[in-house]
Amino acid sequence: MVPLNLPNVLTVVRILLVPVVVVALLEKTGSGDLLAAIVFAGASLTDAIDGRLARARGSVTTFGKLMDPIADKLLIIAALIALVSLGRLWAWVAMVIICREFAVTALRLGAGAGQGVVISASAFGKLKTIFQIAMVMALIAVHGRPLWMTVLVYATVAVTVLSGADYFFGVSRRRVEPGASARVDR
Repeated sequence: MVPLNLPNVLTVVRILLVPVVVVALLEKTGSGDLLAAIVFAGASLTDAIDGRLARARGSVTTFGKLMDPIADKLLIIAALIALVSLGRLWAWVAMVIICREFAVTALRLGAGAGQGVVISASAFGKLKTIFQIAMVMALIAVHGRPLWMTVLVYATVAVTVLSGADYFFGVSRRRVEPGASARVDR
């Protein structure tokens, strides 16, 4: 059974909001983008709150450790796919971000299961999340492709790739240094 606490409820709510964002984006109504932006922003806000609450209240759970990063990835990946289908985002950008997310998740699972290494969030990983959320919000809210948005998209890809590289090199350094815990992004 899932321990019922506010951080876990926020994580589940974030997962439940994923289809709402996608349907609002893909719906052919005038207010769909506004609803998608509001719901995406609210869901992203729960990401910033749930981990802090869990640590502050001493209510970190196995469910939360597993489901929080999955909820984050579901939200971002679903929004990216919807934005590609609407022609607002290049498919290659979505694929780079999605591949990085899957690769890092596989690395985290492998490090945790095989070596007992806990991979926690780094400042670089948090920066990556901020860039991805800002990019998705901009792509939802602004139609067309002003120069600043193109710069934001490329900056997001760069930060995403670099944080992924930091993950991989950070974990491989920890393998060389026994007893050290890997400090990388989520």
